[in-house]
Amino acid sequence: MKLEKQIEGFLATPPLWIKEQFGIRQFEFPKIDLSYFSPKPIPKRIRLGHQMEHVFNQLIKSSADFKILLHNLAIKSNNRTIGEIDFILRETETGKLLHIELTYKFYIIDTAISEPVHQLMGPNRRDMFFTKIEKIKQRQFPLLHTAEGREALRQKGIDLGKTEHQCCFKSQLFVPYGNGEVHIRPLNKACISGYWIGFDDFGSERFKDYSFYIPYKSEWVVPPHNNVTWQSHYAVLMDINLRMLKENAPMVWMRKSDTKIEKLFVVWWGG
Repeated sequence: MKLEKQIEGFLATPPLWIKEQFGIRQFEFPKIDLSYFSPKPIPKRIRLGHQMEHVFNQLIKSSADFKILLHNLAIKSNNRTIGEIDFILRETETGKLLHIELTYKFYIIDTAISEPVHQLMGPNRRDMFFTKIEKIKQRQFPLLHTAEGREALRQKGIDLGKTEHQCCFKSQLFVPYGNGEVHIRPLNKACISGYWIGFDDFGSERFKDYSFYIPYKSEWVVPPHNNVTWQSHYAVLMDINLRMLKENAPMVWMRKSDTKIEKLFVVWWGG
């Protein structure tokens, strides 16, 4: 997969909310002209979240609106890492310092839960949106203001002053298959990218005439396209079944025609 596709996918992914929600201000991403952008290779054997940090880093470096003062600084206490600061940026026009926590998430929406902010969770039901929000507010933002955080920044020549905390929180959301109307206010409906479905339902006859592809995790960010090796429904079911046994919910691209490809997660826990 070309790095350009991953970068385009990152830029095309909307923020999970606009302006300020949950006491967290959303970072307003600057306009990036990719025609003058030349990406540098990203290590392949790092998890997707760290790949997105590299993408964010390269894109912001190409913008005249900000200067990156630091990236991915580990804060230690007695030689034990107590947290990491993702980015400190200086806004070119104002000189203001921004502390940016970067998050890129894939969440399914479980409509069996009444409260929208509690409906969002990772496809394996372990990664909860509400828990992540609390972690950002209670741990990641305050980290700068601990004695250890202040000292680490002082050593980098950064005086916090009136640093503003913001979050670049991008997300792709997946609604229950066949459920077209989902209410997720105050979250951004533009983040809805596909569907999720239980394995038993996915195994039904209605999908047998379509073609399928299981993308690598680094491909999750990119829009589905035809330039992959497609499998039959029968073949992909055998592959997914092995993942179900390991309680692993894969993303699947489902090609209904040459011009219509849908993204969905097949989950092991229900549907």
